Amino acid sequence: MILPRHVTAGVVDAVQRGLEYLESVQSPDGSFTTTQDGGTYPIAMTGLAGMGLLASGSTSSRGPWADPITRTMRFLLKCSTQNGLLATPNQDSGRPMFGHGFSLLFLACLYGMENDPLVRAQLASVIREAISLTSRGQSKLGGWMYTPGGGDEGSVTITQMQALRACHNAGFVVPLDTVEMAKEYLEKCKTDEGGIRYSFNSHPTTQLPITSAAVATLYNAGAYESELAESCLAYVFKHMADLRSLDVPGAGGHTYYTHLYASQAFYQAGEKHWGNYFPRASKLLVKEQKGDGSWVGDGVGPVFGTSVALIILQMPFKLLPIYQR
Repeated sequence: MILPRHVTAGVVDAVQRGLEYLESVQSPDGSFTTTQDGGTYPIAMTGLAGMGLLASGSTSSRGPWADPITRTMRFLLKCSTQNGLLATPNQDSGRPMFGHGFSLLFLACLYGMENDPLVRAQLASVIREAISLTSRGQSKLGGWMYTPGGGDEGSVTITQMQALRACHNAGFVVPLDTVEMAKEYLEKCKTDEGGIRYSFNSHPTTQLPITSAAVATLYNAGAYESELAESCLAYVFKHMADLRSLDVPGAGGHTYYTHLYASQAFYQAGEKHWGNYFPRASKLLVKEQKGDGSWVGDGVGPVFGTSVALIILQMPFKLLPIYQR
């Protein structure tokens, strides 16, 4: 087997064990609620786990992980509510827009791989309603908060923007003004250091996790050469160029979250950034994997950590278009 550049046999083994772990903790209904993070944020963790599984190249109809992907899809489809929000009764502990964004991202990516016309029709209906909910839930400033229409902050805004990009890639109509307002919102949140602060009304302190996510999201929006994307990339690379530990100074306890988006930004930025980042990051991730194949990320839990690690480690295989330039 010819491996992508920078991918080692150790990475391949770690990915296999991580995928096996996710399958082992999936509930019969397709959710990932058997762990603390899955029980607290059932929609967000199921959507993220779905992305980790999809990154392997399997779909709902083919590949070794087709069954868990299908169960994930069925669970999330059942979680489509009357107003289009993807949510369970606990509303992801009162923060449903995170889960809505991650799950819409998964469903949109899966839609492009689905061959069954009946399943595609069901996916399309849920996705269109979810897009409408996202558009209606945008704040007047152009961002999103934990609940639809509840305000705005960077991390939720980025989750919605990436989901909308996946929907656009899958052929769905995404309101252009929604995307433009979101891009303008990130511009409004730019700091003097060239990064992004937590929200428009927060203290103007640059947040490394949100800045890394902003780069990936601006790239998803096609703004590869925008001044904001370039300044954010420079800021993130400056803080992560000498990677000796996964716990990057400035991550503020959101280490895995920072790497989830920084890896996408570096990969799309090209070999100068990716070649410096991935060999170091992958080695550290392999070393941090637990005996059962999981990663415990940011203290959130093993589904979150394992899903993030799998997305990063499988990125060089180029099997998910949303993570490609």
